[in-house]
Amino acid sequence: MTSTTELRANELRAARSPFVLAVVVRAERPTSAKPGDRAIIHPDGTIEGFVGGSCAESTVRIQAMRQLVAGESTLLRITPGGGPGPAAPGLVVADNSCLSGGTIDVFLEVVVPAPLVQVYGDTPIARALVTVGEAAGYEVRLAPAPGPVAADALAVVVASHGHDETGVLTSAVAAGVPYVALVASPKRGAAVLAETGVPAGRVKTPAGLDLGARTPGDVAISILAEVVAARTTAKPAPAPRTPAVLQIGVGVPAAPEIAIDPICDMEVVVEPGALSYEHNGRTWYFCAPGCRKAFAADPARWGG
Repeated sequence: MTSTTELRANELRAARSPFVLAVVVRAERPTSAKPGDRAIIHPDGTIEGFVGGSCAESTVRIQAMRQLVAGESTLLRITPGGGPGPAAPGLVVADNSCLSGGTIDVFLEVVVPAPLVQVYGDTPIARALVTVGEAAGYEVRLAPAPGPVAADALAVVVASHGHDETGVLTSAVAAGVPYVALVASPKRGAAVLAETGVPAGRVKTPAGLDLGARTPGDVAISILAEVVAARTTAKPAPAPRTPAVLQIGVGVPAAPEIAIDPICDMEVVVEPGALSYEHNGRTWYFCAPGCRKAFAADPARWGG
C-alpha cells in the first residue's frame, strides 16, 4: 500500500519541486521514532511527516536543507550526547543532547528534478534531441509549436526550421535560460537574430559544437554537448536568475543560516518565527521554549 508520504513525493516529482525524503532506518530505545517512519523536507525547511520528536526533527531538518544545497544524499546518525563520534564517507554524525535517549539513523535522499531542456519544432533534429537527451538523463520536452518557457529550464533549442522562431528565442533570453540555441545555417541564423534584437552572443547559432555532424542524431549529440557545457560551467545569464538555478536547473535556496542554542548547544535555523530572545542588543535563538525560558531567567549564566 502506498503511503501518504510516497504519494506526496510523487506529486513533488511531477511538479519538478526539489525535496529531501527522510527515512528512519534504525532507532535505539528510548525514542519516539521507529524504522520506516518518514518525512519530506522542503527547501524552506518545512516538514511533512514524522521522523521523531522535536529534537530529532530539528536536526533532520537542518541537515536535510544542507544536503539539498549540496545535492548529495547521506545517512544521518543522531546521537543523544557525549560527542558525535567518528564520521565516515556517506555518513554524517550529529550530537544532539536534546534527545531523550537512543541513537537514530535517518537516510536523507535528495530528490532534485532532472535538468530541463525545451525543444521547439517538429523536425528530425528536434525528435533526435529528445531521444539523445533522455538517454543522458535530461528531461526533454518537445513542443511542436511555441509555448511558455519553463522557469527552471536549463536549455531552449529552437529547431523548427523557420517556423515561429523569433518569439521563442526572445522569450527564452528574457527568462534568463542559460543555454539558448537556434538550429539554422550561419547566414539564416544571423538574419533571425538580427530580427529578434537579442544581445550578441546570447543565442548559439548554428546550434551545437562543430563536429562535422550531418545526420539528425549527430547534430543532436553536438547540441547536447553544448548543453552539458552550459550546465557545468554555469555562466550567469544577463537576465536575473538565482545562482542555484544556474548551477543545477532548479530553485534550491542557499544554505540556511544557523545559530547555536546557548542552553543545549543545539543548532537552530535563523528564520522568521524561530524562538528567540533579545538581550544586550543581541538576538539569541533556541530549539524549544524550555531553553528560551532558562536563558531569560539568567542570561549572564549562559553568556548573555
